[in-house]
Amino acid sequence: MCKKPDLRVTLGDMELQNPVLTASGTFGYAREFEGLVDLNRLGAIIVKGLALRPTKGNPPPRIVETPCGMLNAIGLENVGIDAFTDQKLPFLKTLAPPIFANIYGTCIEDYAELAARLEALEGIAGVEINISCPNVKAGGIAFGADADAAYQVVKAVRAKTRKHLIVKLSPNVTDIARIARSAEAAGADSLSLINTITGMAIDLETRRPKIANITGGLSGPAIKPVALRMVWQVVQATQIPVIGIGGIMTADDALEFLVAGASAVQIGTANFINPQVTTDIIDGIELFLAQRKIAKLADLIGTLETKPSGPLE
Repeated sequence: MCKKPDLRVTLGDMELQNPVLTASGTFGYAREFEGLVDLNRLGAIIVKGLALRPTKGNPPPRIVETPCGMLNAIGLENVGIDAFTDQKLPFLKTLAPPIFANIYGTCIEDYAELAARLEALEGIAGVEINISCPNVKAGGIAFGADADAAYQVVKAVRAKTRKHLIVKLSPNVTDIARIARSAEAAGADSLSLINTITGMAIDLETRRPKIANITGGLSGPAIKPVALRMVWQVVQATQIPVIGIGGIMTADDALEFLVAGASAVQIGTANFINPQVTTDIIDGIELFLAQRKIAKLADLIGTLETKPSGPLE
């Protein structure tokens, strides 16, 4: 019997059994998918974004389907760090994959306090910082849109935790490589990208936005080419692991990100279409490697060839 390909990947000093992670905001707190997917097969689980206090989010309608994707303006609805610790973490601690807590705030102090609270919790392997949030103290600028602001918030979080620190980057910027380098310089262990792209949809009958918030975050297959390009750029610009996100629906999609240099991927919108997509993608990656007699997934990562292949015959 042939030996199965080795799907293990590393994020810094952390080893994952495979490169397939869940994207924050699309997988709840994992228990929602219990019975639908074998949670213990996942490379890691990233839970819904957490704030210091419970947040109701935006009023409906806040999700609308679009060609090749969806717009959402959930407004970061979440249970808050206290309820997460008491009600969600006990179940998460029973699972085999590493658990990452995604956090957000409206000021640097929020991020720092959340990081300190999570540092004290057993069962949390790492923290993912969502820096695509309004910075109230800077006149509404998103932390992730300004290199100095990104540096300051990552530095503040780094000072409060020794856990693996992922910084999630916004695509709504002019130079994502510059933001990535700032996060790296401030102490990020790895980078995840991309977050959603700002978009909107209009109801022609009412002549009103289809989302109450007017604009929302575009996700799904439509953004994959943009995500793939940005991941490739950031891989070239930094020295730390990169996690690819954006429109990954199949194993082939995931493999494109890995060939471009991503060390792992996060699956988001696809979870709403097929709750078992994460394990389907794991199976698909394994099959791809087996068919091509590639023993280790690590040997495929970053193998993109960009040099000209010569004149066409």
